[in-house]
Amino acid sequence: MKIIDLLRDYFPEKKILESMDIKDVCMDSREVKKGSLFFAIKGGNNHVEEAIKNGAVLVIYDRKDLLIQDENTIFTEDTVNFMQKLARDYRKSNQTKVVAITGSNGKTTTKDIIYSVLSQRFRTKKTQGNHNNHIGLPYTILNAQPEDEVLVLEMGMSDFGEIDLLCSIALPDYGIITNIGESHLEYLKNKENVFKAKGELLEYVHSKNTIVFGDDYYLKDIHGIKVGYGDENTFKISEFIENDKGAEFKLAGKTYRIPINGEHNVINASFAVVLGLEMGLSLSEIEKGLQGVELTPMRFQKIEKGKKLYINDAYNANPTSMKLAIETFDKLYNKRACKIIVLGDMLELGEKSEEYHKNIKYYLKKSKAEYIFLYGKEMKNLWSVCQDDKRVYYFEDKILISKKIESINEKSVILLKGSRGMKLEEIIK
Repeated sequence: MKIIDLLRDYFPEKKILESMDIKDVCMDSREVKKGSLFFAIKGGNNHVEEAIKNGAVLVIYDRKDLLIQDENTIFTEDTVNFMQKLARDYRKSNQTKVVAITGSNGKTTTKDIIYSVLSQRFRTKKTQGNHNNHIGLPYTILNAQPEDEVLVLEMGMSDFGEIDLLCSIALPDYGIITNIGESHLEYLKNKENVFKAKGELLEYVHSKNTIVFGDDYYLKDIHGIKVGYGDENTFKISEFIENDKGAEFKLAGKTYRIPINGEHNVINASFAVVLGLEMGLSLSEIEKGLQGVELTPMRFQKIEKGKKLYINDAYNANPTSMKLAIETFDKLYNKRACKIIVLGDMLELGEKSEEYHKNIKYYLKKSKAEYIFLYGKEMKNLWSVCQDDKRVYYFEDKILISKKIESINEKSVILLKGSRGMKLEEIIK
């Protein structure tokens, strides 16, 4: 069933819908083109006329004071709620299989790898960018086509009930929980609560279609398929090796290769292998998908600038992902002439934020980096316990970090790691 069919059922009195054809769904009036359905969300209500002028065939808005008379508009009490209902009904009306991915780290990379693997067999769509919340997820579903066979959805959250809401819209057939870490502690306070919030996914997916990281303390007792390095896992990872071209590993005795680095990414790739097997893909299809993966930007992304190689891992950060980034960086670039680590604040860590930032010093002490640059209010806590380390500098301004890096006149590699709000990619010049 198409979106327009549902709208005709909702509004039988709206005769203009009978001859209407919707080509895509937009939330940004600047992206509207001929045939778009435009959802006016919050400030978007100010751009209804602009959207119609740009070619929108239908606009859904929720500001009563607008009093728009155009027949190509529909007023609703809450645009977001309407969008969620439409997405839920659209999902129910089609046969598309839905894969839901949540976890504290690795969601986006896992999504990208799974998409690459499943695309070898099925017509597949995935969450784009950061559209993983109560608005972005229904937006992604509504932009899928009825003929799409698989939809790979990333599910983010910061509090209880959010995964439950997303699942009630997406109705997933398969579920993956990558791990339970120190994310969103500002709201959830501890990892036990993070597990409970992420675990809302388990209420919607049968255990035979649930895949989790079995080495995780909070996930090891989940009823489902377990992937990890321990002997007790359903699928055991072994013989992990890597170089600057990527990583190689064995899973249940079979060797696989991926063009990305990090032991954590081997786990992410293993989720894709197992899901591919569960969905009937051949080994050759899985291998081709792994080799052809294209990651979302700012996930250990390599950017060459003259004699400088930037490793942009600045999409997000928490204590676990920062530890893994530092360790992977050291392992891969131990022979590079000059290594520089740039760290920005890890946000949303709540009352333990100071402690978590200070604890990063233990990973920095092991690092072979020649320079360590810190930036952000929370990173002052780390700076306070690194005064005896002559490699460590604290900066109030990212521009000064860029200038310092430029002044180091030798071949060097620079790791950028911090939460999204720190925008460390702005350091790259």
